[in-house]
Amino acid sequence: MSIRTNILGYPRIGAGRELKKAEEAYWAGKISKQELLESAALIRKGNWQLQKESGIDLIPSNDFSFYDQTLDLSLAVGAVPERYNSLKGDLLELYFAMAHGYQKDGIDVTAMEMTKWFDTNYHYIVPEFTRNQQFSLTYNKAAAEFSEALKLGIKTKPVLIGPVTYLLLGKEKETGFNRIELLDRLLPVYIEILRELERLGAEYVQIDEPFLNTDLRAEVKDAYRKVFAEIRKGTGLKVILTTYFDGLADNAGLAAELNPDILHIDLVRAPQSWEDVVKLLPKDTRLSLGVVDGRNIWKNDFEASLAIIEKVKKAIGQERVIVATSCSLLHSPIDLENERNEKSLPAEVKRWLSFARQKVAEVVTLADLAGGNPSDSSKAALESNKADMENRRTSALTNNKAVRDRVAAVTPDFARRKSPFRIRIAAQHRELCLPLFPTTTIGSFPQTADVRSWRSRFKKGEISREEYTALLKGEIERTIRKQEEIGLDVLVHGESERNDMVEYFGEQLSGFAFTQNGWVQSYGSRCVKPPVIFGDVSRPKPMTVDWITYAQSLTDKPVKGMLTGPVTILQWSFVRNDQPRAVTMKQIALAIRDEVSDLEKAGIKVIQIDEPAIREGLPLRESARKEYLDKAVESFRISSSGVEDSTQIHTHMCYSDFNGIIRHIADMDADVITIECARSQMNLLGAFAEFKYPNEIGPGVYDIHSPRVPSVQEMVDLLRKASQVINPVA
Repeated sequence: MSIRTNILGYPRIGAGRELKKAEEAYWAGKISKQELLESAALIRKGNWQLQKESGIDLIPSNDFSFYDQTLDLSLAVGAVPERYNSLKGDLLELYFAMAHGYQKDGIDVTAMEMTKWFDTNYHYIVPEFTRNQQFSLTYNKAAAEFSEALKLGIKTKPVLIGPVTYLLLGKEKETGFNRIELLDRLLPVYIEILRELERLGAEYVQIDEPFLNTDLRAEVKDAYRKVFAEIRKGTGLKVILTTYFDGLADNAGLAAELNPDILHIDLVRAPQSWEDVVKLLPKDTRLSLGVVDGRNIWKNDFEASLAIIEKVKKAIGQERVIVATSCSLLHSPIDLENERNEKSLPAEVKRWLSFARQKVAEVVTLADLAGGNPSDSSKAALESNKADMENRRTSALTNNKAVRDRVAAVTPDFARRKSPFRIRIAAQHRELCLPLFPTTTIGSFPQTADVRSWRSRFKKGEISREEYTALLKGEIERTIRKQEEIGLDVLVHGESERNDMVEYFGEQLSGFAFTQNGWVQSYGSRCVKPPVIFGDVSRPKPMTVDWITYAQSLTDKPVKGMLTGPVTILQWSFVRNDQPRAVTMKQIALAIRDEVSDLEKAGIKVIQIDEPAIREGLPLRESARKEYLDKAVESFRISSSGVEDSTQIHTHMCYSDFNGIIRHIADMDADVITIECARSQMNLLGAFAEFKYPNEIGPGVYDIHSPRVPSVQEMVDLLRKASQVINPVA
């Protein structure tokens, strides 16, 4: 008997970022709505056909999104905030307005809040709920895309965020109620979606409930019981209950009690979690084993995965086993075959990698190998895989003794500033002479068409390094003059020389490799190309000093040195999985420490070490968070603590919920923290005020991720609101 295969979701951007290009052309008025819809349909068709031709049994649909799957569900169930009522005549226009705001034809509405999807760098649009929230079926996207695939001869399993996870992802916009209380109103609409899928001929539905892998309150557990009881009564669909990003742990019994037809577990994040699950699983429930990593780019170790599959087969029988990706492949680049530049991605490193298309093949091969009668091609793939695993284990590329010795020599003094904050800040005020409300920007100015053209021409060899440098220096000078003209107090050089806030540094650090087409979606049309950390990390030479000191030479005002912090470089890279992540993070911290020291020696008095990814790395379980946060704080402090009192260290964070980690943010001991507050209307400051955050705070009043331009009065009102929460003269 063959073992079935399951893909939880596939990248939606297109192999050549076709979706990004089509969306941005649509927003710019260069293509019509129909052309945008046609581009999206081509991507979906290609994804479905690839999986069918590869031999996948459970092919997802409704995993496509123009912006974000959470926003899709908000629109589908009618959870549309009232401020968008005037846009309800055009669903696509309404959808994009909810995502990034709208400012046209006399209508001016802000975007919905955006934050990180669990512990990933993917962003979702946060649902907004009111006490009297009503739900109604606005657009059954899941049914539309199931029908679309069916017309192509492909019967898919529609994917939906589960109703409990959906409510928990949202925020109450009024006090006096708990959003989980809205379940009774949401559930009938959710079941209406499922019934339409059943009527169209769907057999399975994948219900994603990643919150089952978190610490749950009693009322949430009861909500789960209610939801799945109602689904069983309301439809005849077979339910695939999907969990990921951790193990079920103490919720294994609850998941089994929900009695899904198939239960999916993440065996990359929690390799041993199957042991408890199989003891509790109802005898008719099949188990989807997430053994192929949907979050990282390393080739699957077939022998290790087969060992797990064999143990599960022995426990519950082969007929109940399904081989799957650990989570959606949304978080993986699309196709390794598109990587042909051995200078940036050495052939030996490429040999160790697997992207989404290759992961689909891995799932099929593992199922064939585990099924008892493997094909010759699968046997050959196993032998090739063994050779690749051994090559990586023994490669000289992955080990640098000098780096490891330096990490071993780190003492607690590396993570301590010379003086406490009250002494440092007095020295900084004397040095910098800034006003009560000093103004600055977070760092990067727009990468104009000219700047992108210069970079492209330089990479192609069409202009020399000297010409390229001269062009960038001209851009830096224009950036400095513009800020002086505006009247900003602390300037930035604009980062025109940088391609990305992580990739730029990775290109100058040892132990990193780079793809040419390894794009993944961050949100909407925003795609990132994470570096690959394959070896030990060090800094061969200064990375930013020349650019920052040139900018500082142009003005009497302080110019910030702009660096990306060790936690963010780690989180926004594809990190080696053959040593603890904390070891790699500390290696990066030492490299950034060297850069901070060189900037200070060059006369730079304000140095910003961005750490927007601290919150996103937080483990799903409370029990694992202290260890992560302690190591993250230590790494930041190692990177920032080698300077004099008068040098002001800034850090920046954005789109995060700081409740629960505020003490650790304070422990980072940055002199100034700047945080994005515009989308939340300064509500994020509440955590800092309640905690009595001891150091200085810069609340952001202009949301740069929205094309909408706030009025001066709006920004003044936000600052007044901030000053009521945090005393500016304390």
